[in-house]
Amino acid sequence: MLLQAAACAGMLFLAACNSQPETITSGPADDMAGADNAAGAPVKLPPMMTASKTYRCDDNSLVYIDFFNDNVTAHVRKDKSGTPTVLTAPEKDKPFVADGYTLTGTGDNVKLAMPGKKEQTCKA
Repeated sequence: MLLQAAACAGMLFLAACNSQPETITSGPADDMAGADNAAGAPVKLPPMMTASKTYRCDDNSLVYIDFFNDNVTAHVRKDKSGTPTVLTAPEKDKPFVADGYTLTGTGDNVKLAMPGKKEQTCKA
């Protein structure tokens, strides 16, 4: 029995030695290869959030403001899980605006005017 097992092991060893290397071939040519480069300008990614702060305003209300790295976009929410209002500034260091909203500043103290409310100071 032991002799038969040794003979089988020897044959397997010799079979492995005589095997040919496997040849790997690529698939069909990519007929869209040039279309990727000819598609046009690279895609512009949306801005990343750089700060998300909770502010207490002069009227004792809370607002939640997210600032983005393009320096011209801010999201304002009246409720923590509410839908944000997108405010934009015409250029860096100018007030962020939207219908009835004006936001000045990006630090711990901002001035915020919202529809139906006068401008007030809000502190983080």
